[in-house]
Amino acid sequence: MGKIIVSENVTIDGVVQDPIGESAFDHSGWFNRLPGLDREAWAAVLHEEAVRAAALLMGRRTYEWFVGAGWPSRTGAWADRLRTLPKHVVATDLRAPTWENTTVVDSAGLKSLEADVDGDIVVYGSGRLVRTLFDVDLVDELRLMVCPVVLGSGAGLFAGVTGELPMQLVDARTVGGALALLTYRRP
Repeated sequence: MGKIIVSENVTIDGVVQDPIGESAFDHSGWFNRLPGLDREAWAAVLHEEAVRAAALLMGRRTYEWFVGAGWPSRTGAWADRLRTLPKHVVATDLRAPTWENTTVVDSAGLKSLEADVDGDIVVYGSGRLVRTLFDVDLVDELRLMVCPVVLGSGAGLFAGVTGELPMQLVDARTVGGALALLTYRRP
């Protein structure tokens, strides 16, 4: 039985919008302001998360970002691991995925995905998909990499989520010198 884990970069005030600066958002690129050592520590944590994962789950826009950023052809341990992992993309308009080991699923197939995958199913980015997962109660664990910035505006991780999301803090640690990794699980 799979466990869906949402892994997100967020600001202190919960903003997830445009962390690397690809839009006209007033605060775009907030993640890029991290010092090099913090970014290296962050990358090490995400690489280890990918090593432990059994599959990736993402929305179409996040999938297209990974492909557009060259991840299918990148080299290195993290890129190699992402390439070999089964990737499930929730989309209605993606017909021929180009990144190897990618399967397109519809939102109706999300519940069966947990039954079909044995292990952690990690979700990167994918804000719309994450809100859907919260709404249909499919999030088993939430990992927040909290960046030391308050933006005051921008799309938040929980914007539009309906209902309660009971979670229990199970781990909190510092990553690098400035980041905090908070892990919550369903009780």
